Amino acid sequence: MTSGTDRNLIEALEEPSLIVGSLIIDAANDAARSLFGAGIEGKDVRLAIRHPVALERILSGRSADADITGIGEFGRPWRLTVRTLDGGRLLIRLFDTSAAVAADKIRTDFVANASHELRTPLSTILGYAEPLADDPVMSDDERSHLASIIRLEAKRMVRIIDDLMSLSRVEAGRFEALREQVSLPDLLVAAVGDVKRSPGARSCLFETQIEEGIPTVVGDSAQLGQLFDNLLSNALRYGCPGGKGSIRSRLSVADHWVVISVEDEGPGIAKAHIPHLTKRFYKVDDSRNRDSGGTGLGLALVKHIVERHRGRLSIESEVGVGTRVTVQLPAQG
Repeated sequence: MTSGTDRNLIEALEEPSLIVGSLIIDAANDAARSLFGAGIEGKDVRLAIRHPVALERILSGRSADADITGIGEFGRPWRLTVRTLDGGRLLIRLFDTSAAVAADKIRTDFVANASHELRTPLSTILGYAEPLADDPVMSDDERSHLASIIRLEAKRMVRIIDDLMSLSRVEAGRFEALREQVSLPDLLVAAVGDVKRSPGARSCLFETQIEEGIPTVVGDSAQLGQLFDNLLSNALRYGCPGGKGSIRSRLSVADHWVVISVEDEGPGIAKAHIPHLTKRFYKVDDSRNRDSGGTGLGLALVKHIVERHRGRLSIESEVGVGTRVTVQLPAQG
């Protein structure tokens, strides 16, 4: 039998927990009853938990741990712990490890994707560097052509590494308090000026509209400057084909939010892709990023910056019409 003290102890545990004596479930907390059913107390543990690995640990009668999946719902991961109590009883606890498993998969996928993205330009560099070094009779035109490709791919690698480092800095500082009073009009004007000087921007028309009395926001000025730069660079890279068209940026106020919008007249993006655009290295198609020099990290970085500033991000696009990205940041005061 289970004492009142044991029952109070088990009810205080958040994870599904059972006390088992002589294979009978003496007590189950609310989480366990939700997982296994309201009437599990007094039943044989072998009828409640039918997972073979879990039962092996429980039936051994000794303290044990195991990582298992499939209890409660298919594929759900758990950490099972079995601990001995007085009188030969067992305390069984199930810790949901879904978040940890998901985070581990994200890290694994991120390393794999980063390695792939860096390997592609590196392979090109090596492929063109070898004939450049080994062919003594190569013409100056051929040599210049190979060198220009090497330079282009090296710059692409630098952009990928810079974006990866920026992502790491934003993630590392996500729990740090934001204290700067940031003027967004100043950052937008500076970012537009920088992007106008970019290669391919000469024939693109930039329209900037800033409402009067835009309040400051509490934030990180360097990160918010990078946000503007990424939004405008993306619009130029993908939304001003051939350097022709217009990019419209706007700062306004709605309720207690400062609203940033950047709109282009590019080819647009199919709706099926829009929910995935802020994923790292997501590509609408491989040639789009390769031809434009994009890294596949720009909107992922924007998303992380917006989240750190407790803001909102939305993307609207129509094929053949263009794309609009909107960011809302909490206004100060």
